Amino acid sequence: MIPDMNRMSFQLHFQRIDASRNMARYYMLAIQPTLFGETAVVRNWGRIGRRGGERTDMFGTEQEAVAHFLDLARRKHRKGYRPSEAAMPSN
Repeated sequence: MIPDMNRMSFQLHFQRIDASRNMARYYMLAIQPTLFGETAVVRNWGRIGRRGGERTDMFGTEQEAVAHFLDLARRKHRKGYRPSEAAMPSN
């Protein structure tokens, strides 16, 4: 179990930009607690500057949600998505 996870959420922001293919995409992953004691993995994606899609997957345990979150993050990284400026800590 992740300590105090039910009081915070986690987010990752990715971008995939390839000017030669006219590609400018974003992907956001988040883990959020729900009001009913479950844990949700929320995904947002689309073309940068445009409204995209959203999907929420619910999990009964934090461990299941974290495993799904990490699997999705690994898959996006393999496809060429990289952390965006929104994901970088500010100094």
